[in-house]
Amino acid sequence: MSFQNPVFIPGPTNIPESLRKACDMPTIDHRSPLFGQILHPARAGVQKILKSDSAEVFIFPSTGTGGWETALTNTLSAGDKVLAARNGMFSHRWIDMCQRHGLNVEVVETPWGEGLPADRYEEFLTADTSHEIKVVLATHNETATGVKSDIAAVRKALNAAQHPALLFVDGVSSIASMDFRFDEWGVDVAVTGSQKGFMLPAGLAIVGFSQKAMEATKTGTLPRTFFDVHDMAKGYANNAYPYTPAVGLMNGLNQACDMLLNEGLENVFARHHRIAEGVRAAVGAWGLELCAADPTVYSDTVSAIRTPSGFNATDIVTHAAEKYGVAFGVGLGEVAGKVFRIGHLGSLTDVMALSGIATAEMCMVDLGLNIQLGSGVAAAQEYYRGHSAAVQKDAA
Repeated sequence: MSFQNPVFIPGPTNIPESLRKACDMPTIDHRSPLFGQILHPARAGVQKILKSDSAEVFIFPSTGTGGWETALTNTLSAGDKVLAARNGMFSHRWIDMCQRHGLNVEVVETPWGEGLPADRYEEFLTADTSHEIKVVLATHNETATGVKSDIAAVRKALNAAQHPALLFVDGVSSIASMDFRFDEWGVDVAVTGSQKGFMLPAGLAIVGFSQKAMEATKTGTLPRTFFDVHDMAKGYANNAYPYTPAVGLMNGLNQACDMLLNEGLENVFARHHRIAEGVRAAVGAWGLELCAADPTVYSDTVSAIRTPSGFNATDIVTHAAEKYGVAFGVGLGEVAGKVFRIGHLGSLTDVMALSGIATAEMCMVDLGLNIQLGSGVAAAQEYYRGHSAAVQKDAA
């Protein structure tokens, strides 16, 4: 692999030089007021990116998986019922975590490539007249399949059923890259990490809790120590953590939030959509299809691209790494060997995306697929030529 080439995996993403330098800082006393000057602005920045006025933001030295565990262990008790759809590898893993914690999961099996079935959620919630379901899990952006789901529709399902269950959303590969509306969508816990839209190294689990979720922490009895939000809140009140924080990453998060907010969130979302559309134009020109079932669920952060039957899609990823020093994502779970993934989120531009499209194209031609060299690049170029300048001028 080459450190000079950008990566096209759906996380960790490319790190802007200014953020890399922000993480590379001298040691400070993490129990001094100086740390508070990093901690509190970072939490406030995350709250803005969540589009919330009230979310309690907690930042743990961990990853998105630790964020899932934070959500569950702080609010639930053994035997509690959870409603979740399985439509990809990451929704599957959150379900698995629930089951390992002794929770009773009602699983709505959903074809990989489709979004969350809000209508099915409503059926289960309406039937649950005794309100045994305590939490509804929703994966906003299923990274394995390149599928986004309509979180507003899930909230509408809860409201239509007049059900008091909490709404937990995995926004690991969407928050800070795609529009996310914590308050408007009535999200109770949002989970993300530092290594995707925030353009930082892996190492931070970032979670937002609603006031309703904070109330649930008073009754949840699942064991937690490292991920206890009450211990963390006490530490925050004293400009500190209940243990040693990842100071450099926190400093990077503070500056990442500034970078995103200075670009303007709507410009950030428009940039991701534009880059994704160029990738999708290339896929169409290659004569291939996305794993995502239809345009309403296309992700703006990752595209999972189906290869012809009988062809091992993982070979494209291996070949790209060995011959061209470029990283793409392999297929996971049910789509392993059937798709390869192009991540197009975080610190990325049209020009960088074109290099990834060109590399994928070369790999497919090298491996004997019936792809016309230059076809996908040309299709993406045509899209970017017509859609790039205005948003970039606004962002500048």
